[in-house]
Amino acid sequence: MPAPHPVFESACAIPGVMRAALPGGEDARGRFTEVFRLEWMEELFGGVVQVNCSFSRAGTLRGLHFHLRQRDLWFLCSGRIRAGVADLRTGAAPARGLSIDLTAGKGEALLIPPGVAHGFLALEDSVLVYVVNGYYDGSDEHGVAWDDMSLGIDWGVSDPILSARDRANPPLDSARKRLAALESGELESS
Repeated sequence: MPAPHPVFESACAIPGVMRAALPGGEDARGRFTEVFRLEWMEELFGGVVQVNCSFSRAGTLRGLHFHLRQRDLWFLCSGRIRAGVADLRTGAAPARGLSIDLTAGKGEALLIPPGVAHGFLALEDSVLVYVVNGYYDGSDEHGVAWDDMSLGIDWGVSDPILSARDRANPPLDSARKRLAALESGELESS
């Protein structure tokens, strides 16, 4: 019997950012969720994938990051997070950030396409597994300031725990100019 496919629906006003209800079940023991099956999303992930896992203390903010070639599928194993997303793709409406709260145990995932800046705040200690459609490539790692006022993402915190890299991410205007130059070939990824 073929495995059921996840049900995707729009997660917000940004095209391509989708929330997926993943197949699985629940009984007296707890819950089982099938997180990823290549046949479900072969056109999105191809044959090459990498699966990563982050463990984040409450108050940690990771991001905002964006990629030209990488797509992410996030599955929250434990905890609660507030995902922040903003469409930076050329031709998209002016970037306006949106937040999406995710809670573990609901059997859902978040799909994030290339060109959409993304990050998350751990509202409590959290474990996030994410599937990406290619191996890590530092030349496709870009960032934008998590607290850029023009994005308007309501994180609910003013002083999160940040990495040095995320603390140094540029403002939105600089990030969009860099993205446009990369997309047009005027600038090579480094």
